Amino acid sequence: MLKTKAALLTSVAASLLFTVSTAQADDAADQDQADLVQAVQVNARLNAARDQIQPGLGASVYTMDAQAIQAIPGGDNTSLNQIVLQAPGVAQDSFGQLHVRGEHDGLQYRLNGVILPEGLSVFGQALSPRLAGKVALITGALPAEYGLRTAGIVDITTKAKFENAGSVGLYGGAHGEVQPSVEYGASSGDWNSFVSASWTSDDLGIENPTRSARAQHDHTDQVQGFAYLEKVISPQSRASLIVGASVSRFQIPNNPGQTPAILTGANGLQPLDVNGQTTYASSALNETQKEATHYAVASYLYTTDRLTTQLSLFGRYSTLDFTPDALGDLLFNGVSQTAAKANTAGGLQYEAVYHLNDSHIVRGGLVAELDRSTSQTSSAVIALAPSGAQLSTAPQTIVDNSAKDAQTYSAYLQDEWTLTDGLTLNYGLRYDAFTSYRSENQVSPRINLVWKPLAGTALHAGYSRYFSPPPFELVGSSTIQKFVGTTAASPGLQDTTPLAERANYYDVGVEQTVLKGLTVGLDTYYKTSRNMIDEGQFGAPIIQTPFNYAQGVQYGMELSSSYVNGPLSTYANLAYGQARGRDIITSQFNFAPANLAYIASHYIYLDHAQRYTGSAGAAYHTGATVLSGDLIYGSGLRRDGDVPNGRSLAPYAVVNLSASHALTLAGLGSWQARIDLINAFDKIYEIRDGTGIGVGAPQFGARQGLFFGLKRDI
Repeated sequence: MLKTKAALLTSVAASLLFTVSTAQADDAADQDQADLVQAVQVNARLNAARDQIQPGLGASVYTMDAQAIQAIPGGDNTSLNQIVLQAPGVAQDSFGQLHVRGEHDGLQYRLNGVILPEGLSVFGQALSPRLAGKVALITGALPAEYGLRTAGIVDITTKAKFENAGSVGLYGGAHGEVQPSVEYGASSGDWNSFVSASWTSDDLGIENPTRSARAQHDHTDQVQGFAYLEKVISPQSRASLIVGASVSRFQIPNNPGQTPAILTGANGLQPLDVNGQTTYASSALNETQKEATHYAVASYLYTTDRLTTQLSLFGRYSTLDFTPDALGDLLFNGVSQTAAKANTAGGLQYEAVYHLNDSHIVRGGLVAELDRSTSQTSSAVIALAPSGAQLSTAPQTIVDNSAKDAQTYSAYLQDEWTLTDGLTLNYGLRYDAFTSYRSENQVSPRINLVWKPLAGTALHAGYSRYFSPPPFELVGSSTIQKFVGTTAASPGLQDTTPLAERANYYDVGVEQTVLKGLTVGLDTYYKTSRNMIDEGQFGAPIIQTPFNYAQGVQYGMELSSSYVNGPLSTYANLAYGQARGRDIITSQFNFAPANLAYIASHYIYLDHAQRYTGSAGAAYHTGATVLSGDLIYGSGLRRDGDVPNGRSLAPYAVVNLSASHALTLAGLGSWQARIDLINAFDKIYEIRDGTGIGVGAPQFGARQGLFFGLKRDI
């Protein structure tokens, strides 16, 4: 009996203890959930306040969130430039370059609204979509907060996945591609963090110069890393730090069957002779290039009901190293140049928005940036007589090193004036000053009018005055006189330092919601330029060099549409554009005298001008499965004809398909699997044919490729 009573008391005590413990655990869980909800609400409020600093009012904004990025073929395993290529009016080029509305490059990259300084490599390759919670391309008549690089603003909002969870993945397939990756987000009290990293090994690093499915000597290894750390100081303030790095090594692909250089000798035309050797198989060339980018952004955000400010410090260090084929480059190009270039840039960005009253929102900001660029080159060349004949078969070495500093200062002030319900005027002034190889500055007025006469209808019209200095770190630094009388001599000796471009930009557009889920838009633009900036590849390293046309004109229109209805989402864009320039007035030594003479009195199409550009895509979500596809269309970039850039390459349309599925395996956690078919119909298309003003080797688009991916949640 006593034993039974003792057992009963023990059972009751255990039950009471379990009940109390369970209640405490439930209370703790409820408190954790409440803390999480509060943290999410604070972060959302701070993010919304940050977005109010740079709203892009009156400009054309195309946005893709993380879900849309994952749905396109390749998802976040592809490069950032492939994401931006889905936007209206964006044409693809080789080496990861993009052309927005007929501009050569002119893209400015921002992380959470903070400017990332330019570098020696294209940021479209240095930044991974894995870090992006949202990618926005902002074009058109930009408001005053955007300047210097005005073809388009690629503003990336970093992921805010702080759930103490992440994923590891493996992706690969065609062209020998292997791409492991990892990402993880964590939260502890007021601290939040997110990190991602990937490594890519691929046998198609740079566009193939031939039509073949496999490129020769085209391997690449690329490592990318990113980290975001933030401290929520109070419901009104936050400090954050972004650091990232990208290191890429490329083999320069070979074009078999090429003929070494021919010179004028004693007995007429003769092949170049280097220590008794005149032949070399172009398929055996061994050129390599390494590019590295390191960047950091530290920001402090403070917001009240009426005032929001953000102060940021930013920096970037980039390097480019080119290693030639010592004998082969000399025989084919007349020069074998080892090049090591570096650029260091840093600065501060302070911006604020103040809600003056119900009718006026005032914005202003200051940006200051300091740059230092260094270049070290060692070139093996052959000495020539004035007749063009060789003076010796033994190479001589020319060392040409340089260093230069630059300063850029910008300030703006603007007012968002609500005239009536549905009618807003955004006007302001911007000042930019640039000092480097020369000193220039400009005051630029900006004005945009946005009218919403009906629900679902939005019209905008704007004018922007632009000031765009030449990319400082890309300005050619070689001393051309050193190469006179050698096989590396330039076509001419005139070398005027590149100038800042000054332009007038007009934009008018309308967006209409036709029916639930369906939105269509039409946008038109017209731009006139003085000292219009273009870029070309004029040497062995794959790096662009800026030059100026005295006058330039660009105009076009874009038709866009999107439809979202339940599990189905689609988009389609078609753009028409023209871009022409007249009279090359800087960096003239890079061009043949005959071309300079013709262009001096004739407008020509820019080499990157593409008359028609299109993109389209669709995604269907059915349960845990996503089926998607996209299409990229181009009428062809320019090539030489009877006149420079007188013809265009053949048009092309490339279709990509994708399927992904999320699943949970017993005891093995949650997984996502995907399969991507890139260039599904194996379209052979040429991006460049090696001719045109400032165009290097020919390049073809990637042939058909099948890729598989597997990702596990951790």
